[in-house]
Amino acid sequence: MVAVMRYLAILFLTAPVALAAQSTAFDAEVDRRALAVNDRVVAWRRDIHAHPELSGQETRTAALVAEHLRKLGIQVRTGVGGTGVVGVLKGGLPGAVVALRADMDALPVTEEVDLPFRSTVRTQVNGQDVGVMHACGHDNHVAMLMGAAEVLAGMRERLPGTVVFLFQPAEETLGGAAGMIRDGALDNPKPAAVFGIHVFPYTVGSVVYRTGALMAAGGTLRIVVHGRQTHGAMPWNGVDPIVVASQIVLGLQTVVSRQTDLTASPAIVTVATINGGVRNNIIPDSVVMTGTIRTFDETQRQQLPVLVKRTAESIAAASGATAEVQASIGGSITYNDPALVERMRPTVERVVGTGIAGAKVLPGPPTTTSEDFALYQERVPGIFMFLGVTPEGTEPARAAPNHSPKFFADERALPVGVRLLSELAVDFLQHARATP
Repeated sequence: MVAVMRYLAILFLTAPVALAAQSTAFDAEVDRRALAVNDRVVAWRRDIHAHPELSGQETRTAALVAEHLRKLGIQVRTGVGGTGVVGVLKGGLPGAVVALRADMDALPVTEEVDLPFRSTVRTQVNGQDVGVMHACGHDNHVAMLMGAAEVLAGMRERLPGTVVFLFQPAEETLGGAAGMIRDGALDNPKPAAVFGIHVFPYTVGSVVYRTGALMAAGGTLRIVVHGRQTHGAMPWNGVDPIVVASQIVLGLQTVVSRQTDLTASPAIVTVATINGGVRNNIIPDSVVMTGTIRTFDETQRQQLPVLVKRTAESIAAASGATAEVQASIGGSITYNDPALVERMRPTVERVVGTGIAGAKVLPGPPTTTSEDFALYQERVPGIFMFLGVTPEGTEPARAAPNHSPKFFADERALPVGVRLLSELAVDFLQHARATP
Protein backbone atom coordinates (compact mmCIF):
# COMPACT_ATOMS: atom_id res chain seq x y z
CA MET A 1 0.00 0.00 0.00
CA VAL A 2 2.82 2.38 0.83
CA ALA A 3 4.43 1.61 -2.53
CA VAL A 4 1.16 2.32 -4.33
CA MET A 5 0.71 5.62 -2.51
CA ARG A 6 4.30 6.60 -3.34
CA TYR A 7 3.68 5.79 -7.02
CA LEU A 8 0.49 7.85 -7.07
CA ALA A 9 2.26 10.75 -5.40
CA ILE A 10 5.02 10.67 -8.01
CA LEU A 11 2.44 10.44 -10.79
CA PHE A 12 0.51 13.39 -9.34
CA LEU A 13 3.63 15.52 -9.12
CA THR A 14 5.06 14.63 -12.52
CA ALA A 15 1.84 14.77 -14.56
CA PRO A 16 1.70 18.60 -14.68
CA VAL A 17 5.36 18.71 -15.69
CA ALA A 18 4.75 16.20 -18.48
CA LEU A 19 1.65 18.08 -19.61
CA ALA A 20 3.58 21.37 -19.64
CA ALA A 21 6.37 19.81 -21.70
CA GLN A 22 3.82 18.41 -24.15
CA SER A 23 2.11 21.81 -24.41
CA THR A 24 5.44 23.50 -25.15
CA ALA A 25 6.14 20.98 -27.90
CA PHE A 26 2.67 21.52 -29.38
CA ASP A 27 3.13 25.32 -29.26
CA ALA A 28 6.42 25.10 -31.12
CA GLU A 29 4.91 22.86 -33.77
CA VAL A 30 1.87 25.11 -34.23
CA ASP A 31 4.19 28.10 -34.67
CA ARG A 32 6.29 26.25 -37.24
CA ARG A 33 3.31 25.00 -39.21
CA ALA A 34 1.54 28.39 -39.10
CA LEU A 35 4.62 30.05 -40.55
CA ALA A 36 4.87 27.39 -43.26
CA VAL A 37 1.25 27.87 -44.38
CA ASN A 38 1.25 31.68 -44.23
CA ASP A 39 1.92 32.30 -47.93
CA ARG A 40 -1.09 30.16 -48.81
CA VAL A 41 -3.24 31.90 -46.21
CA VAL A 42 -2.38 35.26 -47.79
CA ALA A 43 -3.14 33.87 -51.26
CA TRP A 44 -6.51 32.47 -50.12
CA ARG A 45 -7.42 35.73 -48.46
CA ARG A 46 -6.63 37.73 -51.61
CA ASP A 47 -8.49 35.32 -53.86
CA ILE A 48 -11.59 35.39 -51.64
CA HIS A 49 -11.34 39.18 -51.34
CA ALA A 50 -11.30 39.54 -55.13
CA HIS A 51 -14.33 37.23 -55.47
CA PRO A 52 -16.75 38.27 -52.70
CA GLU A 53 -20.20 36.70 -52.44
CA LEU A 54 -23.25 38.02 -50.65
CA SER A 55 -25.07 36.23 -47.84
CA GLY A 56 -26.46 32.88 -48.95
CA GLN A 57 -24.58 33.02 -52.26
CA GLU A 58 -21.15 31.83 -51.05
CA THR A 59 -20.90 28.94 -53.52
CA ARG A 60 -17.41 29.70 -54.87
CA THR A 61 -15.99 30.31 -51.40
CA ALA A 62 -17.60 27.14 -50.06
CA ALA A 63 -16.18 25.10 -52.95
CA LEU A 64 -12.69 26.47 -52.27
CA VAL A 65 -12.99 25.56 -48.59
CA ALA A 66 -14.39 22.08 -49.20
CA GLU A 67 -11.68 21.21 -51.72
CA HIS A 68 -8.96 22.32 -49.29
CA LEU A 69 -10.39 20.33 -46.38
CA ARG A 70 -10.76 17.19 -48.49
CA LYS A 71 -7.13 17.44 -49.58
CA LEU A 72 -6.19 17.46 -45.90
CA GLY A 73 -8.12 14.24 -45.30
CA ILE A 74 -10.78 15.99 -43.23
CA GLN A 75 -14.36 14.70 -43.33
CA VAL A 76 -16.47 17.26 -45.18
CA ARG A 77 -20.16 18.08 -45.34
CA THR A 78 -21.38 20.75 -47.76
CA GLY A 79 -24.69 22.53 -48.17
CA VAL A 80 -25.01 22.95 -44.41
CA GLY A 81 -27.37 25.81 -43.60
CA GLY A 82 -27.45 26.64 -47.30
CA THR A 83 -23.90 27.06 -48.53
CA GLY A 84 -22.06 26.23 -45.29
CA VAL A 85 -19.24 23.73 -44.96
CA VAL A 86 -18.50 21.57 -41.91
CA GLY A 87 -15.19 19.75 -41.58
CA VAL A 88 -14.45 17.13 -38.93
CA LEU A 89 -10.83 16.33 -38.04
CA LYS A 90 -10.47 13.29 -35.79
CA GLY A 91 -7.23 13.23 -33.83
CA GLY A 92 -5.12 10.15 -33.29
CA LEU A 93 -5.86 10.16 -29.56
CA PRO A 94 -9.25 10.00 -27.81
CA GLY A 95 -10.56 13.18 -26.28
CA ALA A 96 -13.09 15.99 -26.33
CA VAL A 97 -14.54 17.89 -29.28
CA VAL A 98 -13.92 21.57 -30.00
CA ALA A 99 -15.31 23.79 -32.78
CA LEU A 100 -13.74 26.70 -34.68
CA ARG A 101 -15.90 29.04 -36.76
CA ALA A 102 -15.38 31.44 -39.68
CA ASP A 103 -18.07 33.35 -41.59
CA MET A 104 -17.85 33.59 -45.38
CA ASP A 105 -20.22 36.31 -46.69
CA ALA A 106 -19.48 39.77 -48.05
CA LEU A 107 -21.48 43.02 -48.15
CA PRO A 108 -23.18 45.17 -50.82
CA VAL A 109 -20.44 47.80 -50.61
CA THR A 110 -18.41 49.28 -53.48
CA GLU A 111 -14.73 48.98 -52.59
CA GLU A 112 -12.64 52.17 -52.49
CA VAL A 113 -9.31 50.62 -51.44
CA ASP A 114 -6.68 50.59 -54.19
CA LEU A 115 -5.46 46.99 -54.12
CA PRO A 116 -4.23 44.64 -56.85
CA PHE A 117 -6.87 42.18 -55.60
CA ARG A 118 -9.59 44.80 -55.21
CA SER A 119 -13.14 43.57 -55.77
CA THR A 120 -14.77 44.56 -59.05
CA VAL A 121 -17.87 42.40 -58.49
CA ARG A 122 -21.21 44.14 -58.89
CA THR A 123 -24.78 43.06 -58.26
CA GLN A 124 -28.35 44.27 -57.88
CA VAL A 125 -29.66 44.88 -54.36
CA ASN A 126 -33.14 46.32 -53.83
CA GLY A 127 -33.16 47.46 -57.43
CA GLN A 128 -29.84 49.30 -57.11
CA ASP A 129 -26.57 48.48 -58.86
CA VAL A 130 -23.91 48.16 -56.15
CA GLY A 131 -20.48 46.68 -55.65
CA VAL A 132 -19.75 43.64 -53.50
CA MET A 133 -16.89 43.79 -51.00
CA HIS A 134 -15.50 41.96 -48.00
CA ALA A 135 -15.93 45.18 -46.06
CA CYS A 136 -16.31 43.30 -42.77
CA GLY A 137 -13.19 41.19 -43.22
CA HIS A 138 -14.73 37.74 -43.53
CA ASP A 139 -12.20 36.91 -46.25
CA ASN A 140 -9.58 37.00 -43.50
CA HIS A 141 -11.67 34.72 -41.27
CA VAL A 142 -12.03 32.06 -43.97
CA ALA A 143 -8.34 32.15 -44.89
CA MET A 144 -7.20 31.95 -41.27
CA LEU A 145 -9.46 28.98 -40.51
CA MET A 146 -8.29 27.23 -43.69
CA GLY A 147 -4.76 27.78 -42.41
CA ALA A 148 -5.62 26.46 -38.95
CA ALA A 149 -7.18 23.37 -40.55
CA GLU A 150 -3.91 22.68 -42.34
CA VAL A 151 -1.88 23.22 -39.18
CA LEU A 152 -4.04 20.89 -37.11
CA ALA A 153 -4.39 18.24 -39.83
CA GLY A 154 -0.61 18.01 -39.92
CA MET A 155 -0.64 17.18 -36.18
CA ARG A 156 -3.62 14.81 -36.18
CA GLU A 157 -1.77 11.71 -34.96
CA ARG A 158 -0.97 13.44 -31.64
CA LEU A 159 -4.17 15.46 -31.40
CA PRO A 160 -6.15 14.40 -28.28
CA GLY A 161 -9.67 14.75 -29.59
CA THR A 162 -11.69 16.12 -32.51
CA VAL A 163 -11.83 19.54 -34.16
CA VAL A 164 -14.97 20.70 -36.00
CA PHE A 165 -14.48 23.47 -38.57
CA LEU A 166 -17.56 25.62 -39.13
CA PHE A 167 -17.42 27.68 -42.34
CA GLN A 168 -20.67 29.58 -42.06
CA PRO A 169 -22.72 31.51 -44.62
CA ALA A 170 -24.97 34.51 -44.12
CA GLU A 171 -23.62 36.05 -40.93
CA GLU A 172 -24.42 39.55 -42.19
CA THR A 173 -28.11 38.72 -42.34
CA LEU A 174 -27.90 36.98 -38.94
CA GLY A 175 -29.39 33.81 -40.37
CA GLY A 176 -26.42 31.61 -41.19
CA ALA A 177 -25.69 30.21 -37.74
CA ALA A 178 -29.33 29.21 -37.25
CA GLY A 179 -29.25 27.33 -40.54
CA MET A 180 -25.99 25.59 -39.66
CA ILE A 181 -27.39 24.51 -36.29
CA ARG A 182 -30.66 23.38 -37.85
CA ASP A 183 -28.69 21.18 -40.26
CA GLY A 184 -26.73 19.56 -37.44
CA ALA A 185 -23.44 21.45 -37.47
CA LEU A 186 -23.17 21.04 -33.69
CA ASP A 187 -24.30 17.41 -33.66
CA ASN A 188 -22.40 14.17 -34.11
CA PRO A 189 -19.89 15.12 -32.89
CA LYS A 190 -21.11 17.74 -30.46
CA PRO A 191 -18.43 20.26 -29.41
CA ALA A 192 -17.74 20.99 -25.78
CA ALA A 193 -16.63 24.54 -26.72
CA VAL A 194 -16.61 26.86 -29.72
CA PHE A 195 -14.18 29.66 -30.62
CA GLY A 196 -14.34 32.47 -33.16
CA ILE A 197 -12.38 35.59 -34.00
CA HIS A 198 -13.27 38.71 -35.97
CA VAL A 199 -10.88 41.22 -37.53
CA PHE A 200 -11.37 44.75 -36.23
CA PRO A 201 -9.50 48.10 -36.43
CA TYR A 202 -7.48 47.62 -33.25
CA THR A 203 -3.66 47.67 -33.18
CA VAL A 204 -2.42 45.02 -35.58
CA GLY A 205 -1.91 41.66 -33.88
CA SER A 206 -3.69 42.66 -30.67
CA VAL A 207 -6.61 40.65 -29.32
CA VAL A 208 -9.51 42.36 -27.57
CA TYR A 209 -12.02 40.29 -25.61
CA ARG A 210 -14.62 40.66 -22.91
CA THR A 211 -15.96 38.30 -20.27
CA GLY A 212 -19.74 38.01 -20.41
CA ALA A 213 -21.81 40.10 -22.83
CA LEU A 214 -19.60 41.22 -25.73
CA MET A 215 -21.98 42.03 -28.57
CA ALA A 216 -25.60 43.12 -28.54
CA ALA A 217 -28.68 41.18 -29.50
CA GLY A 218 -29.87 42.72 -32.76
CA GLY A 219 -33.47 43.14 -33.83
CA THR A 220 -35.34 44.50 -36.82
CA LEU A 221 -37.71 47.42 -37.08
CA ARG A 222 -40.23 48.15 -39.84
CA ILE A 223 -42.88 50.85 -39.62
CA VAL A 224 -45.41 51.67 -42.31
CA VAL A 225 -47.13 55.00 -41.73
CA HIS A 226 -50.49 55.26 -43.51
CA GLY A 227 -51.83 58.73 -44.20
CA ARG A 228 -54.15 60.03 -46.92
CA GLN A 229 -52.78 61.11 -50.27
CA THR A 230 -53.44 64.63 -51.50
CA HIS A 231 -52.03 67.51 -53.52
CA GLY A 232 -48.84 68.93 -52.00
CA ALA A 233 -50.30 72.44 -52.30
CA MET A 234 -53.34 71.50 -50.20
CA PRO A 235 -52.06 69.36 -47.30
CA TRP A 236 -55.20 70.00 -45.22
CA ASN A 237 -57.14 67.75 -47.58
CA GLY A 238 -55.10 64.70 -46.57
CA VAL A 239 -52.91 63.26 -43.84
CA ASP A 240 -49.19 63.71 -44.47
CA PRO A 241 -47.33 60.47 -43.60
CA ILE A 242 -43.96 62.13 -44.24
CA VAL A 243 -44.47 64.61 -41.41
CA VAL A 244 -45.81 61.83 -39.18
CA ALA A 245 -42.82 59.63 -40.03
CA SER A 246 -40.49 62.51 -39.11
CA GLN A 247 -42.23 62.89 -35.77
CA ILE A 248 -41.94 59.14 -35.16
CA VAL A 249 -38.19 59.21 -35.84
CA LEU A 250 -37.79 61.93 -33.21
CA GLY A 251 -40.19 60.24 -30.81
CA LEU A 252 -38.32 56.94 -30.99
CA GLN A 253 -35.27 58.70 -29.56
CA THR A 254 -37.14 58.90 -26.26
CA VAL A 255 -37.54 55.11 -26.13
CA VAL A 256 -33.89 54.86 -25.11
CA SER A 257 -33.31 58.26 -23.54
CA ARG A 258 -36.49 58.48 -21.46
CA GLN A 259 -38.33 55.14 -21.38
CA THR A 260 -35.46 52.69 -20.76
CA ASP A 261 -33.35 52.20 -17.63
CA LEU A 262 -29.87 52.82 -19.04
CA THR A 263 -28.26 52.10 -15.69
CA ALA A 264 -29.05 48.43 -16.39
CA SER A 265 -27.57 48.25 -19.88
CA PRO A 266 -27.02 50.34 -23.03
CA ALA A 267 -29.60 50.16 -25.81
CA ILE A 268 -29.98 51.43 -29.36
CA VAL A 269 -33.01 52.25 -31.54
CA THR A 270 -32.04 53.37 -35.04
CA VAL A 271 -34.16 54.30 -38.05
CA ALA A 272 -31.93 53.69 -41.07
CA THR A 273 -34.22 54.07 -44.10
CA ILE A 274 -37.25 56.20 -44.98
CA ASN A 275 -39.04 55.73 -48.28
CA GLY A 276 -42.18 57.46 -49.49
CA GLY A 277 -43.53 59.55 -52.32
CA VAL A 278 -42.95 59.70 -56.08
CA ARG A 279 -43.36 63.37 -57.01
CA ASN A 280 -42.58 66.77 -55.55
CA ASN A 281 -46.17 68.00 -55.43
CA ILE A 282 -47.94 64.86 -54.21
CA ILE A 283 -48.20 64.02 -50.54
CA PRO A 284 -48.04 60.21 -50.59
CA ASP A 285 -50.42 57.76 -49.06
CA SER A 286 -47.76 55.96 -47.02
CA VAL A 287 -44.13 55.97 -45.85
CA VAL A 288 -42.02 52.93 -45.00
CA MET A 289 -39.24 53.09 -42.40
CA THR A 290 -36.79 50.38 -41.40
CA GLY A 291 -34.15 50.20 -38.73
CA THR A 292 -32.60 48.17 -35.96
CA ILE A 293 -32.84 47.67 -32.19
CA ARG A 294 -29.87 46.56 -30.06
CA THR A 295 -29.54 45.57 -26.41
CA PHE A 296 -27.33 43.59 -24.01
CA ASP A 297 -30.08 42.92 -21.51
CA GLU A 298 -32.77 40.23 -21.63
CA THR A 299 -35.39 42.43 -19.95
CA GLN A 300 -34.78 45.19 -22.50
CA ARG A 301 -34.90 42.60 -25.26
CA GLN A 302 -38.53 41.95 -24.33
CA GLN A 303 -39.41 45.56 -23.46
CA LEU A 304 -37.96 47.63 -26.30
CA PRO A 305 -40.17 46.31 -29.14
CA VAL A 306 -43.26 47.05 -27.01
CA LEU A 307 -42.11 50.61 -26.34
CA VAL A 308 -41.26 51.20 -30.00
CA LYS A 309 -44.68 49.99 -31.09
CA ARG A 310 -46.53 52.09 -28.50
CA THR A 311 -44.59 55.24 -29.33
CA ALA A 312 -44.98 54.96 -33.11
CA GLU A 313 -48.69 54.09 -32.99
CA SER A 314 -49.50 56.88 -30.54
CA ILE A 315 -47.69 59.55 -32.54
CA ALA A 316 -49.41 58.42 -35.73
CA ALA A 317 -52.83 58.43 -34.09
CA ALA A 318 -52.30 61.97 -32.78
CA SER A 319 -52.03 63.18 -36.38
CA GLY A 320 -54.91 61.14 -37.79
CA ALA A 321 -52.58 58.56 -39.35
CA THR A 322 -51.97 54.93 -38.50
CA ALA A 323 -48.73 53.01 -38.06
CA GLU A 324 -48.13 49.33 -38.71
CA VAL A 325 -45.18 48.38 -36.52
CA GLN A 326 -43.10 45.23 -36.77
CA ALA A 327 -40.41 45.31 -34.10
CA SER A 328 -38.56 42.40 -32.58
CA ILE A 329 -35.20 41.42 -31.16
CA GLY A 330 -34.82 37.93 -32.51
CA GLY A 331 -31.05 37.87 -32.25
CA SER A 332 -29.04 36.80 -29.23
CA ILE A 333 -26.41 38.39 -27.03
CA THR A 334 -22.87 37.26 -27.85
CA TYR A 335 -21.85 36.03 -24.42
CA ASN A 336 -18.36 34.81 -23.58
CA ASP A 337 -18.47 32.06 -20.97
CA PRO A 338 -16.54 33.40 -17.91
CA ALA A 339 -15.04 30.04 -16.91
CA LEU A 340 -13.89 29.34 -20.46
CA VAL A 341 -12.38 32.82 -20.78
CA GLU A 342 -10.41 32.27 -17.58
CA ARG A 343 -9.20 28.87 -18.77
CA MET A 344 -8.10 30.06 -22.22
CA ARG A 345 -6.65 33.47 -21.32
CA PRO A 346 -3.08 32.10 -20.95
CA THR A 347 -3.32 30.67 -24.47
CA VAL A 348 -4.35 34.02 -25.93
CA GLU A 349 -1.66 35.88 -24.01
CA ARG A 350 1.03 33.44 -25.15
CA VAL A 351 0.06 33.72 -28.81
CA VAL A 352 -0.14 37.51 -28.79
CA GLY A 353 3.00 37.87 -26.65
CA THR A 354 5.09 36.01 -29.23
CA GLY A 355 3.47 37.73 -32.21
CA ILE A 356 3.78 41.29 -33.49
CA ALA A 357 5.76 43.84 -31.47
CA GLY A 358 3.46 46.22 -29.63
CA ALA A 359 0.44 43.90 -29.80
CA LYS A 360 -1.43 43.32 -26.55
CA VAL A 361 -4.27 41.32 -25.06
CA LEU A 362 -6.84 43.80 -23.79
CA PRO A 363 -10.30 43.67 -22.23
CA GLY A 364 -12.65 45.69 -24.40
CA PRO A 365 -15.99 47.45 -24.06
CA PRO A 366 -19.24 45.88 -25.21
CA THR A 367 -20.16 46.70 -28.80
CA THR A 368 -23.67 47.33 -30.10
CA THR A 369 -22.92 45.44 -33.30
CA SER A 370 -24.38 41.93 -33.42
CA GLU A 371 -23.11 38.44 -34.28
CA ASP A 372 -24.99 35.21 -34.84
CA PHE A 373 -22.02 33.41 -33.30
CA ALA A 374 -24.18 33.96 -30.22
CA LEU A 375 -26.43 31.10 -31.33
CA TYR A 376 -23.56 28.62 -31.02
CA GLN A 377 -22.81 30.03 -27.56
CA GLU A 378 -26.40 29.36 -26.49
CA ARG A 379 -25.74 25.65 -27.06
CA VAL A 380 -22.12 25.23 -25.97
CA PRO A 381 -19.72 27.48 -24.04
CA GLY A 382 -17.86 29.78 -26.40
CA ILE A 383 -15.49 32.71 -26.76
CA PHE A 384 -15.58 35.37 -29.46
CA MET A 385 -12.64 37.78 -29.78
CA PHE A 386 -11.48 40.66 -31.95
CA LEU A 387 -8.13 40.54 -33.79
CA GLY A 388 -6.54 43.90 -34.58
CA VAL A 389 -5.80 44.57 -38.27
CA THR A 390 -5.14 48.33 -38.41
CA PRO A 391 -2.47 49.02 -41.06
CA GLU A 392 0.96 50.17 -39.93
CA GLY A 393 1.20 53.94 -39.59
CA THR A 394 -2.55 54.40 -39.02
CA GLU A 395 -4.05 55.27 -35.67
CA PRO A 396 -6.76 52.70 -34.82
CA ALA A 397 -9.15 55.52 -33.95
CA ARG A 398 -8.70 56.91 -37.48
CA ALA A 399 -8.81 53.59 -39.34
CA ALA A 400 -11.74 52.89 -41.62
CA PRO A 401 -14.24 50.77 -39.66
CA ASN A 402 -15.80 47.48 -40.67
CA HIS A 403 -18.53 47.94 -43.32
CA SER A 404 -16.72 50.99 -44.74
CA PRO A 405 -15.78 50.99 -48.46
CA LYS A 406 -12.29 51.91 -47.24
CA PHE A 407 -11.93 49.06 -44.74
CA PHE A 408 -8.52 47.42 -45.01
CA ALA A 409 -6.94 44.57 -43.03
CA ASP A 410 -3.18 44.38 -42.49
CA GLU A 411 -2.12 40.88 -43.54
CA ARG A 412 0.52 40.77 -40.80
CA ALA A 413 -2.34 39.75 -38.50
CA LEU A 414 -3.12 36.59 -40.49
CA PRO A 415 -0.46 34.31 -38.92
CA VAL A 416 -1.54 35.55 -35.48
CA GLY A 417 -5.09 34.46 -36.26
CA VAL A 418 -3.97 31.08 -37.58
CA ARG A 419 -1.89 30.45 -34.44
CA LEU A 420 -4.67 31.67 -32.17
CA LEU A 421 -7.33 29.39 -33.66
CA SER A 422 -4.96 26.42 -33.73
CA GLU A 423 -3.68 26.84 -30.18
CA LEU A 424 -7.12 27.48 -28.73
CA ALA A 425 -8.18 24.12 -30.16
CA VAL A 426 -5.03 22.28 -29.04
CA ASP A 427 -4.95 23.76 -25.55
CA PHE A 428 -8.66 23.15 -24.98
CA LEU A 429 -8.33 19.50 -26.02
CA GLN A 430 -5.22 19.00 -23.89
CA HIS A 431 -6.87 20.59 -20.86
CA ALA A 432 -10.02 18.52 -21.36
CA ARG A 433 -7.97 15.31 -21.52
CA ALA A 434 -6.01 16.22 -18.38
CA THR A 435 -9.17 17.14 -16.45
CA PRO A 436 -11.40 14.10 -15.86
